[in-house]
Amino acid sequence: MSSSAIHDGLIDGNLLAAQIRDRIRHETLSFEREGVVLTLAVVRVGEDPASKVYVRNKIRACADVGITSRAVELPESTSEADLLAVIAGLNADDSVDGILVQLPLPRHIVADRVLHSVSPKKDADGFHPANLGELLVGNALLEPCTPRGVMAMLRAADVPLDGAEAVVVGRSVIVGRTVAQMLVRENATVTICHRHTRDLRAHVERADVLIVATGVPGLIPGEWVKPGATVIDVGINRTPDGKLCGDVVFETARARAALITPVPGGVGPMTVAMLLWNTLLAGRVRRQLDAGGFRGPYLPL
Repeated sequence: MSSSAIHDGLIDGNLLAAQIRDRIRHETLSFEREGVVLTLAVVRVGEDPASKVYVRNKIRACADVGITSRAVELPESTSEADLLAVIAGLNADDSVDGILVQLPLPRHIVADRVLHSVSPKKDADGFHPANLGELLVGNALLEPCTPRGVMAMLRAADVPLDGAEAVVVGRSVIVGRTVAQMLVRENATVTICHRHTRDLRAHVERADVLIVATGVPGLIPGEWVKPGATVIDVGINRTPDGKLCGDVVFETARARAALITPVPGGVGPMTVAMLLWNTLLAGRVRRQLDAGGFRGPYLPL
């Protein structure tokens, strides 16, 4: 992958995601030549304004790479049973390659039950327990999008992980615990920090690779960053004046880090790119399995 996405001490998520979308577009064209159109179903329940924006952006991203999107928009009053029936229908629909359930869901619906009802083979978000279990044992095809994007950024920047001291701040399944497993897979020595961690600064200060995903603006002062470290800021927060910022104080951290991701324009675009990547992988593998055996490769980034 081109190193042009790495410049001025920044890992440019916008540029790197564009390069990945180019690869996906090339693959979808090869599908089209065989008469196959990849399809991602995006399910939204209710009228949450942020969800509308996120879904619109994902649909636009699909169109950009030649993946057909199918928007399934349901009213706030939809029951959990009815939503599960919709998911079951998409699981059984052979024309659907990936399924994404946009969160949050209305309060009367248990999100985990819905997410776990998505077929593991069509789990574009990579959140199904079967896929998380495969990740743990090192066999995952569909991995959670944000951690997969983080690892793609580290690879693109040639960040050495073998034996590196990696510190992950945040322990969510969506990012923290999952990216920690991926770092262990690359032979890093990993510490996971959270709200109960004693002396967070001491842990951060020894990190060769620092990944922060807490949703707390400015939680990590730049002065804590080890000189020459790589900093991946997953957080995206809106300040009282309407600006976006990360979980790391950017300018002071940038002065000390060898590489850092900006907010916005860092991990966010990579998350969307990995959603498209997962859809491509799901469609390719499922169709080849249905045809009598997977013939690979998995298209590793």
